[in-house]
Amino acid sequence: MAHILFVLTGADHWTLADGTEHPTGYWAEEFAAPYAAFTGAGHTVTVATPAGVIAPVDRGSLAAEVNGGPEGAAAVAELLAGATELQNPIPLDKVDLADYDAVFYPGGHGPMQDLAVDPVSGALLGAALASGKPLGIVCHAPAALLATGDAGISPFAGYRLTAFSNAEETQAGFADKAKWLLQDRLVSLGVDYREGDPWAPHIEVDRNLYTGQNPASSAPLAAEMLRAL
Repeated sequence: MAHILFVLTGADHWTLADGTEHPTGYWAEEFAAPYAAFTGAGHTVTVATPAGVIAPVDRGSLAAEVNGGPEGAAAVAELLAGATELQNPIPLDKVDLADYDAVFYPGGHGPMQDLAVDPVSGALLGAALASGKPLGIVCHAPAALLATGDAGISPFAGYRLTAFSNAEETQAGFADKAKWLLQDRLVSLGVDYREGDPWAPHIEVDRNLYTGQNPASSAPLAAEMLRAL
């Protein structure tokens, strides 16, 4: 069975353009759906975060309206409570990529705050890409790609991928409040950005890079990665 590293944000807020701090963290579905898929297939999971802090969940991602109703919200909350790996993260700078068969980055606005400027995460992403191991990144987590590469040249340049779109950020009400938009920054990084319909599942696979556009893409993305494992 495979051993999969989940890299989560340690940020509990996202600083907006006016300096205010919007409460955030990781998006529950983007951890829960892949975690359930991987562990359900018999694989093991380890969680890593910057400095080994316990990753904060975006409280908005636990609401009934984003989980298909009260039953869905209760199921997600129950899964998070039972995922003991979340309570025992390892520091990101202690990760040895050789110990893992795949790497997965859940999103949420948190990565826009910390992983986007984290050189340790950036080095891990570059190493994972070069290793040929499946590397999954969903929603806002591709912000972490902004910390990759030397002299402004990212190893992800030219790769086909997707991430949370400008249209979705606009519909979510943050496009006019953010310091920068993820889609724009990824295009500037030199990736081949592909966009699906807002909020609909959309994944892209280019070599060993697996990306999903939004929360609804997290389960299909994990299913696609399982085929490689």
